[in-house]
Amino acid sequence: MSRRFYRNLTILSLLSLCHTAYSAAKHRSYLRLKEQENGTLPLDIIVQGILSLVIAMIGIVNIAGEFKEISATKNLERKSWETLRNVPSFYVFNHRGQALSPDYNSTEAIQGLS
Repeated sequence: MSRRFYRNLTILSLLSLCHTAYSAAKHRSYLRLKEQENGTLPLDIIVQGILSLVIAMIGIVNIAGEFKEISATKNLERKSWETLRNVPSFYVFNHRGQALSPDYNSTEAIQGLS
């Protein structure tokens, strides 16, 4: 079936879920007006909610497209260890740890800042 069909099915099922929530709220307010204990929802509201939820899940799954493998190793098998450890955002060339180096000259560093 087409993607448009599943999109329309999902929209209708979400509208039905909203109607279910509205019906449940109205039923609860009706029970409060009658000063009754909070009873269970009527069977038609429960069935409508469950069916709407199942149909929405079916529609969303068919709209989403192809699934990927859950296993992370499938994506990482083709990469080398050097590629995995390469994180350019962590590269820092000018930091205070360079003062611990025997080749560090503080006067050159100060002149380089000015």
